[in-house]
Amino acid sequence: MERKKVRVGIDVGGTFTDAAVIDNETFEVIGKMKIPTTHHDEDGVAKGIVQILNRILESQGILPEDVTFIAHGTTQATNALLEGDVARVGIIGMGTGLDGMSARSESNPGDIGLAPGKFLKTYHTFLDSKNLTDADIETAIDALVQQGAEVIVASEAYSVDDPTNELRVIELANRKGIYATGGHEISQLYGLKTRTRTAVVNASLIPKMMETANMTEKSVKNANIQSQLMIMRCDGGVMSIDEVRKRPILTMLSGLAAGVAGALMYEKISDGIFFEVGGTSVDISVIKNGKVMIQNAQVGGHRTYLQSLDVRTLGIAGGSMIKVSGGKITDVGPRSAHIAGKEYEAFAPADEIVSPKVKFVSPRAGDPAEYAICECGNGREFSYTLAGAANILGYVPEGDYAYGNKEAAVKAWEALAAHVGLSVEETARKVMDIAIDKTMKTVNEMIQDYELDRAFVTLVGGGGSGAVLVPAMAEREGFKVQIASNAPYVSTIGVALAMVKEQLERTVVNPTEEDIKRIRADIVERIVQSGASEETVEVTIEIDSQKNILRAIATGSTELRSKDLGQQAMPLEEMTAVAASSVDQSPENTRLAAQSGRWSLFEAEQTKKSLFGLMKKKVNYVAVLDREGVVRFKKSGVQFTKVTKAAADDRLNEFLDDNTIYSDANATIPKVFAFYKEKMLDLTGMQTKEQLLSILTLETEMLKSEDEMIVIAYQ
Repeated sequence: MERKKVRVGIDVGGTFTDAAVIDNETFEVIGKMKIPTTHHDEDGVAKGIVQILNRILESQGILPEDVTFIAHGTTQATNALLEGDVARVGIIGMGTGLDGMSARSESNPGDIGLAPGKFLKTYHTFLDSKNLTDADIETAIDALVQQGAEVIVASEAYSVDDPTNELRVIELANRKGIYATGGHEISQLYGLKTRTRTAVVNASLIPKMMETANMTEKSVKNANIQSQLMIMRCDGGVMSIDEVRKRPILTMLSGLAAGVAGALMYEKISDGIFFEVGGTSVDISVIKNGKVMIQNAQVGGHRTYLQSLDVRTLGIAGGSMIKVSGGKITDVGPRSAHIAGKEYEAFAPADEIVSPKVKFVSPRAGDPAEYAICECGNGREFSYTLAGAANILGYVPEGDYAYGNKEAAVKAWEALAAHVGLSVEETARKVMDIAIDKTMKTVNEMIQDYELDRAFVTLVGGGGSGAVLVPAMAEREGFKVQIASNAPYVSTIGVALAMVKEQLERTVVNPTEEDIKRIRADIVERIVQSGASEETVEVTIEIDSQKNILRAIATGSTELRSKDLGQQAMPLEEMTAVAASSVDQSPENTRLAAQSGRWSLFEAEQTKKSLFGLMKKKVNYVAVLDREGVVRFKKSGVQFTKVTKAAADDRLNEFLDDNTIYSDANATIPKVFAFYKEKMLDLTGMQTKEQLLSILTLETEMLKSEDEMIVIAYQ
């Protein structure tokens, strides 16, 4: 009998370390577990990873050789930056001539503010790179170490074109047993100031992360697991532990990426807002066209060249405490029951709530004594929480992680309700409304930032307290709502199912075909080094002509074959309804117009009248869905065609010409997407027809001549 192969995900959080085991064939969750995070053990959080790994494999009777993929997500980098627990960094700036004058100041960021009162300490020296000798570099390294530097950053103007000097510094530092990194390793973009700052933040994390990485890797090997250990990245992909040693900054915010990655695997979300609601805070991120939205991360209010999920965090969650002032409820959060060291009223046995009275506390020194807790006649104390309000109002379904004891909650809240002169239900509703108002401020900003259609947005609740906040918000604001399956473990599942991901950005003015082919080859090489198998790699090329950035994004699977997660294709009737709703048309008016590979293109036409009905204009609406029924593209006023690979050259030339706008000054080519087999190819960044066709030819070279593709164009 062939043994079951599994994937293991481990998520190291502030409070708990979670693990999930997933069947590698069916993607079913077959085991899950939580243990307290081992912050205070001498081996640190690595100890908890080892403990939970051994326990969960044993509990499921899984042999080490059955683990085909193992990855962990970690908040370690984020916490280190928030707490200022980082190494001191020595910077060797380099340059010569006129460039050298500006490089001297641009390679010296000074101390970087991380959080109030927490700084990343830097020391700086500058070398003229014209006649640079090894002796000069060694003297500079020794001087920085003497001042207190624990890690060295080499940062030279234009090192992205020629990193030789940065590599010399790294090698000489390594020979002395000192960690070192270069600006060119972190980013291929011009802009010495931002590149240096990003490299410095990265370097400050290396010693601590190396310790954990080495320990975790050793324990995985000791457990006889053959599979390479992967670590979650901040953009939702994973990378190998060797890459973490060089670029730990990429794990910053990775815990946040894991949650939405997990939700996307199981929930068929086209456009949505994902809430990972814990005990103390909620992380909010946006899904658009079935993809997670990404932006440049900031550290201490400064931009870095680090692409991460656009996640906004608020101090509203299941354990959020209630503030009362002048006999009125004034706020919910940011302090939580955990921080005040109190148990939740909603999880107390009803007979523990005896003669309840309202008492006010300051959870932390310096907080106003306005946070309400319930003091019982038997000496027990419980916090009033948002989870209590949600359970009283009936939003949390039975069997949910946050489902509490409504009887106990109501008994406790009678004292609070009497204090503020309302009924228990009115008091709970007031608390819920304040929490929703605070959260909706951010939700509305995100809807506006990403131009989402409110009528088509689904709110998705994840984390242990997803049901505490999200259903009530959806009900009040008129959104569709879903609670993610396995919500308390959604991050851990995201880690177990993650893909390998890499991104490369270069500063190139008017990129040539050669530039595009080169960056494509470089990213494929880099992602294979990070642990992806080459045949699963997909590359997207983007050209940002305003900032002169050429960007390549590659994703790949860590296995020998990439699988489609939802084995079930959605029936045509359901698909038509989803497509119609996405472009705000009726299903009767929407038809399946083209199919290729996993893609179905639906079209609806509407006649719009103007000038008192004298002028009529036909407008078409197009939606492209994958086989699971997720809308991956939607737009009005687009043209589309379906061609075989053999006929593509002639037919697409003509199709592009028909959709190009010609003026005296220039020709504006349309924005183009191509859909074939399993792939959606975004060609919207291309500037010329030649560039576009060249990339399309390169990307489709593996197709057979009879294979078909759908091509969409719009201005």
